[in-house]
Amino acid sequence: MLIKEKQHRLSENDYKGEDSVSFTLCVKDRVRLFRDESIVADFTNILANLIDRFSCIIPIYCFMPDHQHVLVIGIKEKADTLSFIKAYKQSTGFWLSKNKIDARWQKDFFDHIIRKEENLVNVIKYILDNPVRKGLVENWQDYPFKGAIGCDLEEILQSLV
Repeated sequence: MLIKEKQHRLSENDYKGEDSVSFTLCVKDRVRLFRDESIVADFTNILANLIDRFSCIIPIYCFMPDHQHVLVIGIKEKADTLSFIKAYKQSTGFWLSKNKIDARWQKDFFDHIIRKEENLVNVIKYILDNPVRKGLVENWQDYPFKGAIGCDLEEILQSLV
């Protein structure tokens, strides 16, 4: 049986430059990987180590038990959010193969390129409210596995209050 790769509806060029993309990465078979602080810390460090290479910032990320949300913004014309997320999945996939062999990523990911007319604050609120919608916490402020990289989360959060 031939397995066909999922084709993204947009070309790779649509992920380049000063654009914003919301990605959702799912753990295969819904394994609840992101309940361990040390795993989240390792994955967060991998995110942080990649942002400069691809000229990106991450105004918000959120690790749910079996998936991850990350909003990636290209900050230069040479930015490449698609290559960033592919490098992240490859690096974390390697980490999983060495440290947590019972878990791995699903083959692809979900993405949404944020159009200029869309409100970025609404995307950030959606990501932050995910743990509330799933019943993990009553207030998104109480959820420990969220943050920002390359920008000030406190400034972002103040704009939401």
